[in-house]
Amino acid sequence: MAHIHPTAIIEDGAVVGKNCTIEPFVFIGKEVKIGDNCFIGYSSYIIGETTIGNNNEIGQHSTIGTKPQSIAYNNEPTQVIIGDNNVFRENLEIHRGSQVTGYGVTSVGSNNYIMSSVHIGHDCSVGNNIIIASSSVFGGHVVIGDRANIGAMSAVHQFCRIGNFAMIGGGSAVTQDAPPFCITEGNRAKLRGLNAVGVRRGISREAVDILKPVYKKLFRSSVSPKEMAKDILKENDNALIQELCEFVLSSQRGIPLVNIKKSNNEE
Repeated sequence: MAHIHPTAIIEDGAVVGKNCTIEPFVFIGKEVKIGDNCFIGYSSYIIGETTIGNNNEIGQHSTIGTKPQSIAYNNEPTQVIIGDNNVFRENLEIHRGSQVTGYGVTSVGSNNYIMSSVHIGHDCSVGNNIIIASSSVFGGHVVIGDRANIGAMSAVHQFCRIGNFAMIGGGSAVTQDAPPFCITEGNRAKLRGLNAVGVRRGISREAVDILKPVYKKLFRSSVSPKEMAKDILKENDNALIQELCEFVLSSQRGIPLVNIKKSNNEE
């Protein structure tokens, strides 16, 4: 059975799974579907066509499924879809998608730890096993790859991508694509080196060593990263190297390079 406080409001049509705990003054709209073993904290507000999987913890005063902050939005039916085993701390905000400017879905995967006062804008796609520290904000259409680590109070511009195993330093203003396996930090954020420690949590030390010379070729050469990526792909079929090079080639917002003369501190 679900444990629902008598002051909570759950509209007719909403689905709440088994063994959920709904704290006081929570509002759950009629289109919402919540899986089993979820915790919804005090005074949270969940509306719209929002689907939340199993074993999720949603902290106090969180807001999920509200209208996108897009002046083009005109009440089209759009969604929020959330996976399993996520922790969302206090004051979380996730807006649903926008059909006019996006795909109509804001999505969050599974096994993520998202700290207090994080804002996830419309049409964002958040992967799996990600840590996002407090007060970080993501504009519309941001894509965050698996196992990324986002430092506190970071701001990511709309349409930017953050690659798998990327790390964003605290207080960064990210206005270009942050490549996988790399550290990007600063205001404006720039590449600072390989995320060697973070990558080793999911990839072998040998694989990290393979990436080091490729990083230098791509981002510390006088040749443009896209031209260098094409050359590297012709010579190498390693999956991690291919992922890094293909990310560079597909970048629409560009890669935030450091001036080579000032890059001596890179790993």
